[in-house]
Amino acid sequence: MDTIKYEILEDGTVTITTDAIGRQNHHSADQLLKELAKTLGGPVDVKRRRKHAHVHAHGQQRLEH
Repeated sequence: MDTIKYEILEDGTVTITTDAIGRQNHHSADQLLKELAKTLGGPVDVKRRRKHAHVHAHGQQRLEH
């Protein structure tokens, strides 16, 4: 099962983490994460975890309200 997890901290930082994403959904997941980073703004920190082939963790993005 392909899942994308997110956490919004009190300071507005958003962290998005995925485990391995299947071939059928991989491109769509990459596009979603790029659009979220663009929409949320702020610096993006991408970290790859060794356990999985392809993982994104976007953080320190400020939500503007």
